[in-house]
Amino acid sequence: MGKSYPKVSEDYQKDIQKARRKLKALIFEKQCAPLMLRLAWHSAGTFDVKTKTGGPFGTMKHEAEQKHEANRGLDIAVNLLEPLKQQFPTITYADFYQLAGVVAVEITGGPDVPFHPGREDKADPPPEGRLPDATKGSDHLRDLFVQTMGLTDQDIVALSGAHTLGRCHKDRSGFEGPWTSNPLHFDNSYFTELLGGEKEGLLRLPTDKALLEDSAFRPLVEKYAKDEDAFFADYTEAHLKLSELGFADA
Repeated sequence: MGKSYPKVSEDYQKDIQKARRKLKALIFEKQCAPLMLRLAWHSAGTFDVKTKTGGPFGTMKHEAEQKHEANRGLDIAVNLLEPLKQQFPTITYADFYQLAGVVAVEITGGPDVPFHPGREDKADPPPEGRLPDATKGSDHLRDLFVQTMGLTDQDIVALSGAHTLGRCHKDRSGFEGPWTSNPLHFDNSYFTELLGGEKEGLLRLPTDKALLEDSAFRPLVEKYAKDEDAFFADYTEAHLKLSELGFADA
């Protein structure tokens, strides 16, 4: 059975379409697609399937969640979006932040990830410590993505491919630099770079290396490096699942 999404009004749908257009303009103007994708992911990636807490429900607007160690710099994203969000008072923050993530992928040449509105805003931010630690390996990735969020090995590798966008900043993560030579273009170059070995000026985190060293992850890296269409298809599925954790459960 598929998911059963909440019904939203026609006016709400129209506002979503208007907001999507304005988000495209803002993200293009500010060249901030990587930051918006990070905001959407860090909002959604706190979901715990066991306790049904956390997830993509707008809590990143709270200063307390922005101050989590893994969210350094996301106050910039929240503040960039806020004037635009004020133009759409009917849209929840939960929907708005996830819509920004979908638009960020689309505007940089990535796949069109489906978007279903209807998320409610929740009052309480999740506890700190639910997001990935880049200094750890494959066991840590599975603990978070599979055990806590309820995703799969395939989702882990496909989602890692979004590191084709953006770069690390020392003041936010302790690491510095981009993963690919064109960090504003969504393609499969994260995987081709990963298989191509260390390269001066490009980043390689312990969590990236774990994808090469793990016997289940590596074949997926090789598949996506060879076949961008396969990567886009699996990425679309993984991003959709991540953006809907705890939302409209079947």
